[in-house]
Amino acid sequence: MYLLYLDDSGSAPNQTESYVVLGGVSVFERQIHWISEELDKIAGVLHPADPGAVEFHASEIFSGRKPPWHGMHKDQRRQVIKDVLGVLAGAHKSTRAFACAIHKASFPGRDPIEMAFEELCSRFDLQLKRIYVVDKDRQRGQIILDESSHETSLQSMARQFRKLGTRWGILRNMADVPLFVDSRASRLVQLADHVAYAVFRRYNAGDTSYLDIILPRFDADERGRLHGLVHLHHTSAVCPCPACMSRRIADNSPRLGSPSEGDRAESD
Repeated sequence: MYLLYLDDSGSAPNQTESYVVLGGVSVFERQIHWISEELDKIAGVLHPADPGAVEFHASEIFSGRKPPWHGMHKDQRRQVIKDVLGVLAGAHKSTRAFACAIHKASFPGRDPIEMAFEELCSRFDLQLKRIYVVDKDRQRGQIILDESSHETSLQSMARQFRKLGTRWGILRNMADVPLFVDSRASRLVQLADHVAYAVFRRYNAGDTSYLDIILPRFDADERGRLHGLVHLHHTSAVCPCPACMSRRIADNSPRLGSPSEGDRAESD
């Protein structure tokens, strides 16, 4: 089984932020222990007496306003974020990143978190389908999210997806509706938080220093088309970011799955 851990970065109501991002990691079940141990090692350096007390929350580490981060120099704090992302960069090749960055002003009146969740559900299902077609390995998927204010709406959407599918087709490889967990209890949710934050910094602040560490880990097909990284913006047809560029340079040969909203906008 593959588990997709998701968390969000950015706030839909915050008018000072242009983007909301939902991001995370797809992990084969036997890799969860290794990743958790590697993150525990980083926590052990920061707090040898009680590594479990350290929660990796990227925006809090970056700002340094809360303990234990408030006593650290900004360069040290930002290195912690990079070290956490480095665990993903060094993980088994089956571990893939996923994220969807929504430009809020491009979709007035729509819930960006729900848009991103629908995108990533579809793309996670596409990854599982590709594993079956290419490797002849049938795997089911489970989505795990941080407990948040989005819990009720996303659970409702997830139930609908199981019965009706997304707008691009039925989700055929999900084992059950998403689970919601406390991020303090899950290193993988904390890693998902860092993926979301890395993408948020790239699109909201033009800071590529975090995304560059994990860019090769986003799910892609054999032609290099990035399925795991999605940028939805009204200028996607000319956007030079990796997600949009990979769509423009990919050939027109048949591919698994269905086009995303961004893909359809380019062909309209």
